[in-house]
Amino acid sequence: MTPARRGRGNTPKAPGKEQQTTPWERHAAMSWAQRLKRVFNIDIKTCSACDGTVKVIACIEDPVVIDKILTHLDEKVASAGTGLLPQVRAPPQAELFD
Repeated sequence: MTPARRGRGNTPKAPGKEQQTTPWERHAAMSWAQRLKRVFNIDIKTCSACDGTVKVIACIEDPVVIDKILTHLDEKVASAGTGLLPQVRAPPQAELFD
């Protein structure tokens, strides 16, 4: 049993027509954005700041390119240093230790 009557053997069939779809075609019917929404409840098509519609303009899938981008971002963060970040907590007050 599956939720919302989805699953094997539950596809609507038109009279006189047989569906000839491969497993790949059935799985390709759902985009990666739809899968993220369904599995992890992540909606990448909606802006988290303004709730507006987001348009995906690129999808990088090549592992070599992804590695280059992430390496560049790591280097950029490391070169920025921690001097730009505020202190994690307030410094101890000198009058308390006198």
